[in-house]
Amino acid sequence: MKNQIQINTERLILKSITPAIINELFNTKTKEEIINYFGFDEAGFEHHKEMHEKGVETHRLSIFLFLLIDKATNFPIGECGFHTWNATHKRAEIFYNMRNQSFKQKGLMTEALKKVIEYGFTELNLHRIEALIAIENEPSLKLLLKNGFIKEGIMREDYCVN
Repeated sequence: MKNQIQINTERLILKSITPAIINELFNTKTKEEIINYFGFDEAGFEHHKEMHEKGVETHRLSIFLFLLIDKATNFPIGECGFHTWNATHKRAEIFYNMRNQSFKQKGLMTEALKKVIEYGFTELNLHRIEALIAIENEPSLKLLLKNGFIKEGIMREDYCVN
């Protein structure tokens, strides 16, 4: 994959995924190869296919994420990165997802998040990294506080669901 960054932690390999890499995969690989590359289920494949077809970048916003690969199995177990990345204003919103419950509560996301945040500040030249989480998501809040985030407030009625 051209221009792909790889970062190693004790238990993880973090492989960068950019809009260009998503487009390259969907333009050159079969559905099965893409599913295997990302470790997707059908819904994950359809989501990224839609990103490829409709575009994931605007003139000022983009994404940059890392696929989290378990070193023991060499299988993708989650992702962590930035969306609504505004390079002009040097800010982005961080997101993270562990795909399977069995990988949670093992410190893996803490391990990944530390490197992703460091990459954001040093390589993407970010000045501010934000995180929006549901008020009832205590594990996520603890993860962010442990990684130096400061709770600034509550955004009421920010998302429309259903």
